[in-house]
Amino acid sequence: MAGKTAGQGSEPWYADGLRFRCTQCGDCCTGAEGFVWVNQQEVEAMAAACEMTPASFERRYVKRVGVRRSLKERTGGDCVLLDATTRRCTVYEERPRQCRTWPFWDSNLRSREAWDEAAEACPGCNKGNLVPLEQIVEQASKIRI
Repeated sequence: MAGKTAGQGSEPWYADGLRFRCTQCGDCCTGAEGFVWVNQQEVEAMAAACEMTPASFERRYVKRVGVRRSLKERTGGDCVLLDATTRRCTVYEERPRQCRTWPFWDSNLRSREAWDEAAEACPGCNKGNLVPLEQIVEQASKIRI
């Protein structure tokens, strides 16, 4: 199970849940260059949210990385779908699963230290309602990052 560390029992360190509330600050949509992986269903949903065809959405906002697809970035690493003025995602309700599952990625759950590091960059970590273990595990299973 994701989140166990050496010497621990059968339950992950976050067995009692974690607090998280998205503040829609845009911080996770900016910074170092990287990849936001998307599939066809996500492209279609985001295209509809932008009132575009999937093909035109892909030409404008998606890049090929080998056989995979990722959202494009502006110079400096900001997601192309982040509104530069409001700092809000322009397709928030239809954002990809990679964005929907933040911060419950296996890389953030591998240890308390990894979670604390994510929390330094994300003002929503350790805030808001308690997210139960079952929901964390379900979110973490959707994508491996």
